[in-house]
Order: sequence, then C-alpha cells, then structure tokens
Amino acid sequence: MTTNRKQDPSSPDDSEQPFIYHLIELRNRLLRIVLAVAVITLALMPFSNFLFSSLSGPLTSHLPQGSSMIAIEVASPFLIPFKLTLVLAIFIAMPYVLYQVWAFVAPGLYQHERRLVLPLLASSTVLFYTGAAFAYFVVFPLVFAFFTSTAPAGVSVMTDISRYLDFVLTLFFAFGAAFEVPVVTVLLVWTGMVTQDSLRQKRPYIIVAAFIIGGVLTPPDVISQTLLAVPMWMLFELGLFFSGWFMSKRGNMSGGIGGGGEYKPLTESEMNAELDRVDAGRDKD
Repeated sequence: MTTNRKQDPSSPDDSEQPFIYHLIELRNRLLRIVLAVAVITLALMPFSNFLFSSLSGPLTSHLPQGSSMIAIEVASPFLIPFKLTLVLAIFIAMPYVLYQVWAFVAPGLYQHERRLVLPLLASSTVLFYTGAAFAYFVVFPLVFAFFTSTAPAGVSVMTDISRYLDFVLTLFFAFGAAFEVPVVTVLLVWTGMVTQDSLRQKRPYIIVAAFIIGGVLTPPDVISQTLLAVPMWMLFELGLFFSGWFMSKRGNMSGGIGGGGEYKPLTESEMNAELDRVDAGRDKD
C-alpha cells in the first residue's frame, strides 16, 4: 500500500485514527505483559517460601548459632514471600516485557536504526541479569559476613524479613543498573553527546567515579567497594570499544543512503519510502 504524503494533515483518517490505533496497540501489549507476569506469579506461588529461604541464604549462613530472621508484622510471613514472588515473576518476564516494548516502538524506527537498537536492547537485558547474579553470588556473602561480624558484644543479629527483602532488592537493582555501563557508553557516543576521544581523556575521572559509586552502594570496606568499582571500570572499557563498532556500522548503513560512509539526512523521497514501509507493516498486523 502506498500512502499519499500530501494529504491534508487535519484529515481524520490521517491524524485521529493512527492515534487511536496506537492507544489500542499499547493497551493490548500492556495486557499481554500483565498476563505474562500473572501466569508466572501463579506458577511460582507454591514455591514462595522456598524462594525466600534461598534468597536469605547468604545472610542466614553468617548468623550466629541460635539466631534467625524474624517477622515483626502480623502479615509479613505471607506478604513478604508473595512480594518476592511477584518481583521474581517480573524479573523472569523481563525479556518478554522488553519484546513487547520493542514491538511497539519498532515500526517507528528506520531499518538501520532497528539493526542498531536491537543488539543494545538484548545486551542491556543480559547485563542486568549478570549484575543481579554478581550481587547474589559475590557481593551478598561478603556484605553479610561483614555486617554480622561487626555486631557489638551482647547484640543478637536478628534481621526482619521485610527490611531484608527491601535491602537485597535495592542491591539487585543497583548492581543491575551499574552493569548497564557499556550500553550507556555506546548510547552516549552513538547520539553524539560525547566522542570516543573525549571519553578516553576522561578515563581517570571515570575510574575515580566508579570507586565512589562502589563506596556508596556497598558497605564501607575496601573489598566489596573494589568488587563493584573494578567491574564498572572494565564494563566502561568494553562499552568504549563497542561504541567504535556501532559508529562504524552506523556509518556503513547510512553510507548506503547518503554515500561516502558519512551520516546524511534522508531526502524527501527516501523519507516517504520509509513511511510507506512502516504503514505496510501496520496494515499487515
């Protein structure tokens, strides 16, 4: 189908209907996301207590003999495992959630933009999972060993399950976000906000910032601070390396349009061809 781009922009068929179409599509994709999370939550509910016991393992293994976690609120023994199950369901469904987001915004992207954005979306998901796994298997044992060993004499360490869950979820998301450094670096270079050379020149400041962030997100000991700061630094170097590859791919893709391998804006005919392709995809759906 070929769309006439010279139509009156005030025409109802050219303005109101596409807007309603987007609202309906957004509603459908949100319903799919909610349904997926609900199904996973129901499937995990029978294992909610086991999941919380597994999550609390890094702490309970360092508690003194005879100590245990406590629940200071009446409904906590039920609500806290349920909250963990719901968060875990969202965590597991995240690839599907991101797919729905991608399917909603992809028709509005040019073909060369799709080829560049999709790898960033996939890599950001993998990096977030990696950061959360790093926090659980590496950081948590060191953090809780430090906290329990510094308790004053005569003080029994008995952590409330609600506050424990809030604490570990904060660390999960903090480390997951910290591991997004390569994606952020690539996006900063790709959008033209900074250049590779300027980032290389600022490397000493970035290393210092990584150790400052590590000190804020981890307990006040050198080991755990280093365990976050060094990976962030290495991930920055990785993002700096791949930013050059993304820029070369962008130049090659745009070179087919503008010639010479340099990025050039689309002409009116090329823009209309891209819009026709988007409309054809929507009609097919």
